[in-house]
Amino acid sequence: MAMAIWDKFFGNWGRAGEQQFDFGGANGAVELTKRHPTFSLTKQGAVTGNLRVNLSWRMRTSDFAERPPIREGLRHPLRKFRPEMVQAQGPAFVNVDLDLACMYELKDGSKGVVQPLGSILGSLNSPPYVQLSGDDRFGSGSGETIYVNMDHRDEIKRLLIFVYIYDGTPAFDRTHAMVTLYPGNGPRIEIPLHERAPEARSCAVVMLENNKGEITLRREMKYVYGFQAELDRLYGWGLQWGRGYKTSKV
Repeated sequence: MAMAIWDKFFGNWGRAGEQQFDFGGANGAVELTKRHPTFSLTKQGAVTGNLRVNLSWRMRTSDFAERPPIREGLRHPLRKFRPEMVQAQGPAFVNVDLDLACMYELKDGSKGVVQPLGSILGSLNSPPYVQLSGDDRFGSGSGETIYVNMDHRDEIKRLLIFVYIYDGTPAFDRTHAMVTLYPGNGPRIEIPLHERAPEARSCAVVMLENNKGEITLRREMKYVYGFQAELDRLYGWGLQWGRGYKTSKV
């Protein structure tokens, strides 16, 4: 009897520990952190419908007001990484164009990418069951959104959600960028991109994996100085990459 009570107590304690998250976001949102980097969509019962992944960003204009003046002769190791201020309508800010993208690998072995560059927007109701809403070049309130059709979760092996700076100053920590995932059930999941990574152009944000039927999210937050090809090598995707450009908007 004592052993049964002991097992029951610690079994329940362990299960409770699995459900501990950092509710550091607003209004009860879950924030994936270094301490608690994973979240099970299966255990949350959020594996049907569409998983919405949103990227939003803006420039923190107060950064410029608080910036100390640069004095001639000052030798600071990060001085060469200091973002330049661009003048535009309204308050001073740094011009930047962030892109939300996703590398996918399906159970049948097919691989690819969904991204604004090249207008590779994917498809929600046919492979890869991942679709990008469009390209936001100015950090508007709606940002950029990727939809994942979780009704086809059994056909998905892994998805890597990543963000890259297509144009502008390479300084993620100054963009106030946030990737937010909205499952079909349960709290939203927030991953801020606020770590200092001078000159980094891309960041692997979160990995969705299908491991023996359980769908989990894992915080990655790996900054690299290149673009998609470097992230590909880091995660062993094996795609062929070429240089691409966006068409100018009037």
